[in-house]
Amino acid sequence: MISKMICSSARLCALAAGLSVLSACKTPPPAPVDQVAKGREIFFNETFGGNGRTCGTCHPAENNFTLDAAFIATLPPDNPLFVAETNAELRKNFENPKLMRQFGLILENLDGFDDLENKFVMRGVPHVLAMRTSVNSKQGPRTGWSGDGAPGDGTLRSFATGAVIQHFTRTLNRVAGVDFRLPTAEELDALEAFTLSLGRQQDLALPLPLKGSVAKRGQEIFLDNRLGKCNLCHANAGASANFGGGNLGNANFNTGVESLPDQPAKLTGEKIPLDDGFGRPGNNTFNTPPLVEAASTGPFFHNNAIETIEGAVAFYSGDSFNKSPAGQVLAASDPQKVGIKLDATQVVAVAAFLRVLNAVESIRQSIELLEAGAQEGSAAREEDKQLLRQAVIKTEDTIRVLEAGGLHPEAVAHLQEAKELANKAARSLFERPSLIKQAIERQRNARAQLVDGF
Repeated sequence: MISKMICSSARLCALAAGLSVLSACKTPPPAPVDQVAKGREIFFNETFGGNGRTCGTCHPAENNFTLDAAFIATLPPDNPLFVAETNAELRKNFENPKLMRQFGLILENLDGFDDLENKFVMRGVPHVLAMRTSVNSKQGPRTGWSGDGAPGDGTLRSFATGAVIQHFTRTLNRVAGVDFRLPTAEELDALEAFTLSLGRQQDLALPLPLKGSVAKRGQEIFLDNRLGKCNLCHANAGASANFGGGNLGNANFNTGVESLPDQPAKLTGEKIPLDDGFGRPGNNTFNTPPLVEAASTGPFFHNNAIETIEGAVAFYSGDSFNKSPAGQVLAASDPQKVGIKLDATQVVAVAAFLRVLNAVESIRQSIELLEAGAQEGSAAREEDKQLLRQAVIKTEDTIRVLEAGGLHPEAVAHLQEAKELANKAARSLFERPSLIKQAIERQRNARAQLVDGF
C-alpha cells in the first residue's frame, strides 16, 4: 500500500520535514532524519501485538492521513479497520460498522471503559498534518478533537498511547501485555518526531496575493474581524486563536456543533450519546483545527456532521453557532452585537479562499515529491516510482479541491497535464528526468494561476 511507501527513505523523511514556501515564522528545528524514519516505520507497520491495526490504518497517507466514507469503501474486507466485523471478540461495543462505513465515524471511549454500552462517542478521524503548528496552547498541548490527548495530558505521546489502548486491542478487556503492548518511550519519541514532520512546518502569513476574484474576496472576509471573524480563532488560517488581542495558541471552544439538527449519523437511528468534549466529564469544548488542510480532509467537525467546506463555513452563520458560548462571546465583542452573519455568496467566497489555500499548499508538496523523485542511479528507481506515485495522488487531490468549487479551470488543466507527466515518469527510465522537469513546470504554471509571487 502507498501508506507503507510514504517517507520510504531518508530523502523523503527530510522532504516531509521541509519548510513551506508560504511560511513566514521560525519554528523549532526538525528531528533527525533517522528518528523520523523510525517513527514512519512504526506508524505504518507496528501493530503493538494487537488486532492488526497500525496508526496508518486510521491515518492513511494516501487519504491525507484521515478517513472518509468514500475511501473506506475502497478497502478490502480483510483490512484491519474492519476488525469489529471479523473478530468475534470485538463484535460488540468496539466499533459501529454501520456508522464507520456510512460516515467515517470511529467509536471512542474517552470517559473510560467501565460502561462500554453507554459511555462512548462517535468521532471522525482528525488528520495529522501540520501538527508542528497546531498543538501548543497556553494551557498545554492540544491533540485530538477535544484537545485532551485521547485522553491524557494532550501531548502527541499521550495521543499515541491512548490510540493503542482504544483501537489496537485484541479483546475488550484491554489488558496491556495480553491484548496489546504499550509503546516504549523510544517508540513514542519516534512517533512524535514523524508526526511533527508531516505537512507544513510553519504557519502562513496572510494575506496572500491571490488572483481569483472570488477567493480574494473570501480572504478579505476571512480576515475582517467585524464580518467573517474567522481569523480570530484561526489566525493565518492555522490552529491558533488570536482573540482579544492576544495569541492564545491552540484553544478549545464550545461552538454548538453538538446542537446541529438533523446530523446525518443521528438520522440513522443508531445510538449516539452526546459528545461532551474536553475532559472527563467534558466541558463541551473542542479543539481548533488548522484550515489550510481543511478542503481536502473533510467531512468536517468532530462528528463529521457536514460534508463540504461550503457547509462548514455556512455553519458559523447559523443558530447552532450563534447561540453557542463561542458565538455569544463574539457577539458581545461586536459593536452591532452580531456573532457571524454571512450571506450565501460570502459563504462561497470564504470557502473558495480555503480551497485555493489548500491547493497552493498541495502544489508545494507535489513539487517537492517530484523533485525528490528525480534521483539518478539504478538503486533509486523503485523509490523514485513511489515518490512519483505520491505526487500523482497529491495532484489528483488538488484537482478535486478546485473542481468541486468551480475554481481556476486553467490551473486544473495544468494540473491534469502534470499528473499525466508524473504517471509517465513513473513508468519510464531514460525519459524520467525530462518528464519530471515538465511535470514540475506544469505544477508551477498551475500555482501561477492561483497566486502571484510563488
